[in-house]
Amino acid sequence: MDFAGRIVAWQASHGRSELPWQNTSDPYRVWLSEVMLQQTQVSTVLGYFARFLDRFPDVAALAAGTEDEVFGLWSGLGYYSRARNMHRCAQEVVSRFGGEFPRNAAELQSLPGIGRSTAAAIAAFCFGERVAILDGNVKRVLTRLLAFDGDLSSAAQERLLWNEATGLLPPAEDRKAIARYTQGLMDLGATVCLPRKPSCMICPVSDLCAARKQGAPERYPVKTRKLRRSAQSLWMLLAHDADGRVWLEKRPPRGIWAGLYSLPVFDSREALLETLGARDRAGARDEPAFVHVLTHKDLHLHPVAVESRGVRPLADTGGWFAGAEWRGLGLPAPVRKLLGSEPG
Repeated sequence: MDFAGRIVAWQASHGRSELPWQNTSDPYRVWLSEVMLQQTQVSTVLGYFARFLDRFPDVAALAAGTEDEVFGLWSGLGYYSRARNMHRCAQEVVSRFGGEFPRNAAELQSLPGIGRSTAAAIAAFCFGERVAILDGNVKRVLTRLLAFDGDLSSAAQERLLWNEATGLLPPAEDRKAIARYTQGLMDLGATVCLPRKPSCMICPVSDLCAARKQGAPERYPVKTRKLRRSAQSLWMLLAHDADGRVWLEKRPPRGIWAGLYSLPVFDSREALLETLGARDRAGARDEPAFVHVLTHKDLHLHPVAVESRGVRPLADTGGWFAGAEWRGLGLPAPVRKLLGSEPG
């Protein structure tokens, strides 16, 4: 049995089949899961997936929703550009394609936020198209299988791997196998061919794996370009009014936490205090600082608490929100954590 045949057989007997976005040919559900699973663990996505479907059961409902509603449901998943693109994508599916997802990967890839691998996953799972995926798990499986040592930080090398992935697909006439093969590669990478300490003894293709024969599976994939990490300190105004409401304002459409509601953010404590009246300034107190880790930088956050004596607007895009109100907003994870840890 060839590589593709083994993956198909293994997935049928040992692969995952209980996840809520499996065993469906609904492109909306498959697309939603693919977007949510980008850089996010399955265990985290499960709850978000159910809540999204409850509020937005189909692409037309999502397109008709507001960005604030989408961000509110997404709050805590991170990488908020995914949510913004997802909302735009739903609107384009409705406006360009009459509310029906395109049935091939090429057209799917023309939609906002749908890259080549996501488009291929939707096309393979829902429409049986013979196209290869190449997400992080699959890159690991295939580079180890082939001992592919091209540097994947190079676009040219990644194109070569795409070619290899396409060559390994089940034959074109076996349209039913493509969905199970695609799922099998994902499952193998998620449960067996792990980044560290892969379980080669139970892998269905271990005897075909060139990296295992070399005795160095963890060497693959090769990617030399590293993200340059940085650090930034920010001061956050934690202002409450006499009714216990908190002041939140909508962030600009670009930059950190773009489009979300947040505590007002400043580059220094002095800049924060300059926005306050004299009495509020005198009563300001520093709360414990903490670090929030992003993909490319560490944010050192310094909350400054104020019991505001007035309700004058601090910004045109802000307002005072009670607990029942801010919990439904799209908030950055550290802001939600900070507000959720307050007494009461």
